[in-house]
Amino acid sequence: MEGLLAEHERLSKSGTFTKSLDDIQKTIDLLVKARETIAANTETASLNLAKLQTPVKNSLEDVHKDLEEVRKCQSKYLKLLDKKFKDKTLPQMDYVALSAQPALINRAVAMHLLREGQFSVASTFLREATKDQVAENVEEDLTMSGTEQDLGLDSLKSESLRKQFANMYNILHEMKNERNLLPAIEWARDKSEELEKRGSNLEFELGKLQFVWLFVGRPNQNGQSNLYEGRQHALEYIRQELSRFRPRYHRELQQLCGAIAFCPNLPQSPYRRTFLNNEAWDELATSFTKEFCALLGLSADSPLYIAATAGAIALPHFSKLQVIMKDKRTEWTTKHEIPVEVPLPPSYRFHSIFVCPVSKEQTTDQNPPMMMPCGHVVAKESLMRLSKNARFKCPYCPNESHPKDAMKIYM
Repeated sequence: MEGLLAEHERLSKSGTFTKSLDDIQKTIDLLVKARETIAANTETASLNLAKLQTPVKNSLEDVHKDLEEVRKCQSKYLKLLDKKFKDKTLPQMDYVALSAQPALINRAVAMHLLREGQFSVASTFLREATKDQVAENVEEDLTMSGTEQDLGLDSLKSESLRKQFANMYNILHEMKNERNLLPAIEWARDKSEELEKRGSNLEFELGKLQFVWLFVGRPNQNGQSNLYEGRQHALEYIRQELSRFRPRYHRELQQLCGAIAFCPNLPQSPYRRTFLNNEAWDELATSFTKEFCALLGLSADSPLYIAATAGAIALPHFSKLQVIMKDKRTEWTTKHEIPVEVPLPPSYRFHSIFVCPVSKEQTTDQNPPMMMPCGHVVAKESLMRLSKNARFKCPYCPNESHPKDAMKIYM
């Protein structure tokens, strides 16, 4: 791998075409100078053109040599790539889960483009994806109670949805590049009730970071900060804007005010992690994106990106499995289960697996886990088999209950 990286570095340096461009510019300069000379005295045109042949020929030869060196580097790099990453046939499957649902795939692609801010590309894709469908051209407003599963291709055309994502990217730009939290704070204040219902602390965290930014001294026109003025602005801000958070975040507000005593020596103070945290802006931007998408009924990360990444992780395992199955002449016939465990990272595990203690089978959407009043959980089929639609005794404790008293568990 080191040889491949070294060749990649060599190709990156030679692929800039700096020397080739310099040689081409020299040729252009020779031609321009010859044209000016001929325009000034047309009688010497033949002589000037004759003198020009050799320099131009040498210059073009130099360009050819430069490009030849680049071609050699490219050829060597491609050979190393082919040697390191040999072509392998992808696993073939008779059953493809989404083959009969092209609209779902199109929707995932369109949503990914919208989430990435590629609005013009998303518009073109949606127009091409729906050109054969007979549908009314109706602009739909995205409601806060809608879920991602409820959004079809028509709703993705909504101007309201595009404006929502455009607003999100404008706020993130101000936050990351301009260190301006005011648009985000204003948005959080407008959505305060919805955020409160979710138990989110985003509005307070935005105000807290604004206090820190003011405290350390916002830079002036010369790029310098005044610590004394910063403290005054921060104290005024905490009185006017953050005092309403006192019932819920009393301790955090006390810590912010207590930092004033350590102002001349913040790096050695107990508050250095709060006031000298370079990653705070990126962390808060991530939290803002998560909450913004949550209020739209969307997940924080693009489902298409997650599916593609999980598929890339799983592909080597499926490729190896196919070789083993081919050698042993066996087949996997179960459609809704995979024959091997795929080691996905914890952040990619969205659904817990519950195995019924009675039937020893994994629960599914058709056979979900059911919790009895005593707190024990079995699969729905096991529950119906044990109860026979009448009162029955729990297989793990003496309590009796009726199947209608059992509750479906969402894991």
